[in-house]
Amino acid sequence: MQKPTKSFWQIWNMSFGFLGIQFGWGLQMANMSAIYEYLGARADQIPILWLAAPLTGLIVQPLIGHASDHTWGRLGRRRPYFLAGAILSSLALILMPRSSALWMAAGLLWILDASINISMEPFRAFVADLLPEQQRTRGFAMQSLFIGFGAVVASALPWMLTNWFHVGAGAAGHAIPWTVRLSFYIGAVAFFGAVLWTIVTTKEYPPEDLEAFRAMKAEKRGLGVSEILQDIANMPQTMRQLAPVQLLTWLGLFCMWLYFPVAVAHNVFGASDTASQLYTSGIEWAGICFGLYSAVCFAYSFLLPAIARAIGRKNTHSLSLVCGAIGLISVVFIHDKYVLLLTMVGVGIAWASTLAMPYSILAGSLPPEKTGIYMGIFNFFIVTPEIIASLFFGWVMNHLLHNNRLTAVIAGGCFMLLAAALMQRVVDPGETKIKVEIQEESLHPVGAK
Repeated sequence: MQKPTKSFWQIWNMSFGFLGIQFGWGLQMANMSAIYEYLGARADQIPILWLAAPLTGLIVQPLIGHASDHTWGRLGRRRPYFLAGAILSSLALILMPRSSALWMAAGLLWILDASINISMEPFRAFVADLLPEQQRTRGFAMQSLFIGFGAVVASALPWMLTNWFHVGAGAAGHAIPWTVRLSFYIGAVAFFGAVLWTIVTTKEYPPEDLEAFRAMKAEKRGLGVSEILQDIANMPQTMRQLAPVQLLTWLGLFCMWLYFPVAVAHNVFGASDTASQLYTSGIEWAGICFGLYSAVCFAYSFLLPAIARAIGRKNTHSLSLVCGAIGLISVVFIHDKYVLLLTMVGVGIAWASTLAMPYSILAGSLPPEKTGIYMGIFNFFIVTPEIIASLFFGWVMNHLLHNNRLTAVIAGGCFMLLAAALMQRVVDPGETKIKVEIQEESLHPVGAK
């Protein structure tokens, strides 16, 4: 079917749920390593404790993608999964900061990540379902905008509660500070509310032939594992070319998320005792740094569609990844907490592009009836490096990097630089359509839509 173009506010509404989803991810990324250390984890134990995030994504996203491709009901195709994931994620966010032991926090992280993935995966397919090719970059950039804004608030919440609202650390009997606990409770409300807004304000298109769709669904009952495996074997060429770019990009990001907060506390603030106020201040400042790169992500998302139109989507992504690599590698030269904020500008640029450009390029190469499953399979190239890091980076930290958290952050920048180079191999099938659109607009200008 010919999809009508959407207004700015329609794209806003359909993407707003990502604001809530990012509250879940942002709180987790900024605080989980610290929560593990509060509960007694060593530096070399942290990677394996993070295994929940990639492993649940590896399993959940393809299954949810396949299921949503074959769903149609009162709430539509993707929205039932938005709602189920939001309810489960909100409950997990409430329970997480109440963990009293390391095993409890690790177990709740599995539940939280599985639940976030149930909501998040269909959101990628949602854009491809509802928007025509020429608006997809704008749609994914809008998701990046909400991801950036949500992460700014989520990452900085403990610091804001301490410095703006003068919330104390709480009773001495609790390992996890009250500011962190309260941040997770606020995140639970934000997650559910934002996703519910998208569900209420955005309608989905039904299958063109509803009877044929129902007949196909009846024939393909069950999890469809064999169909998923067949789709993996028949991945489009563009998806195969994007795979190593995603693998290296997310390996770099995972190194940052694992070790940047604790690197700031140990290497910049000089804290050696996790129970000290200096260590808590370091973790809170790392949250401010994460908030800044998310703010840059928010701002840069407004520019992404125009930059992509000017130099192409793959060149935009390569340039953005180089900025991120420079930001992470430069951390080694910085010892002042305020100067440290400057490194996050490059990271924010890379983050915004990573959340938009690969998906925008990929969407144009996918058969419409398999958008959900291929978006789920594409997640393999995000979670595989995270699984590798979770299983083996603890050994690397212990034996090669001597538990130097700062060196791990630098390694992340090197991975990102290599990803930028490999991006130049990618063929963007939608670029020709976009060039035709630009030519038509230059010949027949009609103003902004």
